[in-house]
Amino acid sequence: MMESFIRRAETLIEALPYIQAFSGKTVVIKYGGHAMQDPLLEDDFARDIVLLATVGIHPIVVHGGGPQIGRVLEQLGIETRFHEGLRVTDEKTMDVVEMVLMGLVNGNIVRRINKFGGNAVGLAGKDGNLIRARKMRLRTYEEETDKVDLGQVGEIDEIRPEILATLIERGFIPVVAPVGQGKNGKALNLNADHVAGRIAEALRAEKLILLTDVDGVMDARGRLLSSLSAREAERLIAEGVIQGGMIPKIRCVIDAVTNGVEKTHIINGTLPHAVLLEIFTKGGVGTEVVKETR
Repeated sequence: MMESFIRRAETLIEALPYIQAFSGKTVVIKYGGHAMQDPLLEDDFARDIVLLATVGIHPIVVHGGGPQIGRVLEQLGIETRFHEGLRVTDEKTMDVVEMVLMGLVNGNIVRRINKFGGNAVGLAGKDGNLIRARKMRLRTYEEETDKVDLGQVGEIDEIRPEILATLIERGFIPVVAPVGQGKNGKALNLNADHVAGRIAEALRAEKLILLTDVDGVMDARGRLLSSLSAREAERLIAEGVIQGGMIPKIRCVIDAVTNGVEKTHIINGTLPHAVLLEIFTKGGVGTEVVKETR
């Protein structure tokens, strides 16, 4: 029994230098996937965020909500179409996207964080002019001059982080839904990874953490790579080791470390307390991507 208590104390002591190093620093966390659909994992995540804030770290949560949007569209009998992995978003679909992201998902995250003693505030990218965006258009492979209309899908033009800085200064935990505003005032559906990355860049965050459904980046033999430089990550993409849905995530973190974020992490959000394990332990639990290896 006493040994168990000692091990718990040693765990706290292991975390001490990281608490000291990161106190007062900003950490941007993209939250989504299966971790956002399991009530136990949702509670674990909320506790992690509250603990970060309690020890003086400034967390900002940016969330997705693709599966939740898909379910509501199906219930309403609205057809879902994708092009190159992007949801084609007409006006009816955008209404559902806003309702689900800004109402159901955002509200649930805020409620859980506050339930465990946090001080979370929900907002969308279009609030306070946080995210200026433009309508995205993609070219087809068949004819270079032809363009695909994705509807109200957007690309980020500018992050104006003043509202986030104000909330953090006053002790709040911002929870951001990835909905931006275009030049014509229309809401635009944005990629949550990109939103998290650009916010981290704008605030010169200490860390950007992307929660995924896999352990991190694997080498050609399927072994977890615990640390990569941006150059090494680019090489693994070129060699075909990094493939599929991991490529845009890697591109996101490469952009972040290139543009002022100290460290980025890709970790498995289905692991209980993954955020704490990555930040407060020496080895971490996922893949760390930095600008240059020392």
